[in-house]
Amino acid sequence: MAPVAGIGLRAPHLAAIERDRPTTAFLEIHAENYLTPSPARDAVERLRRDYTLSVHAVGLSLGSADGLDEAHLDRVARLVDRLQPAYVSDHLSWSSVGGRYFNDLLPLPYTEEALGVVVRNVTRLQERLGRRVAIENPSCYLAFAQSTLSEPEFLSQVARRSGCGLLLDVNNLYVTACNLRLDPQAWLKALPAEAITEYHLAGHAVNDAGGQPILIDDHASRVDPAVWSLFGEAVGRFGPRPTLIEWDADIPALEVLLDEAACADRLLAERRPHDARAA
Repeated sequence: MAPVAGIGLRAPHLAAIERDRPTTAFLEIHAENYLTPSPARDAVERLRRDYTLSVHAVGLSLGSADGLDEAHLDRVARLVDRLQPAYVSDHLSWSSVGGRYFNDLLPLPYTEEALGVVVRNVTRLQERLGRRVAIENPSCYLAFAQSTLSEPEFLSQVARRSGCGLLLDVNNLYVTACNLRLDPQAWLKALPAEAITEYHLAGHAVNDAGGQPILIDDHASRVDPAVWSLFGEAVGRFGPRPTLIEWDADIPALEVLLDEAACADRLLAERRPHDARAA
């Protein structure tokens, strides 16, 4: 089986990847780091000759009631046109209001009103890019009392109404399930298999909040064994998909990232999709 797992391209590894051209299924960049001309963007353009690319945006604010920032959308669209990545994605979150921007991916209440906002914004994004995008499930630490839909119901409706794909971040799912005391298997069962286009994997930290553990999605360590197990269940249910290893803090040697990707590839090859209806 050819490699399916890729790695996030981070600045400390850029020179080594350019020099050594290690084997990996794809490289993912954060769109906002490459919107203007720079030596780093030049390097990414050279790498696209040898690697499949993924563009993962973090600032489109798809949950903003104000709608998309058209100037920012144009910048992202120009980058996508320039790099011609295989995959484009962003998050189920918001980060701007009234022209003010926050350095975080903020959560949404899962209501019909919020659903309409997200569908409108995702539809606009896909129209501007001329392609299907994938939306990633967030890590959650608190639940909104106002929510009338579960997270998988909300994501499923976004996919159905906009035609977008779903980027299943398995670490985020595990973090959310532990923090909110949810059943991750039931969460998986509620997703439409045909909408799943990608997987993400990352590490998390465990904080003690007054004797009650809180998981923090920090992308600063190897994938936890429990997340690997949940990933195996997802692959068994939905089948292999392009899979990314994310590592954004305490970034290790490149060989560590490649080893994590190799672990994902082995699991992707071992697990056989089963009939979700029989699960």
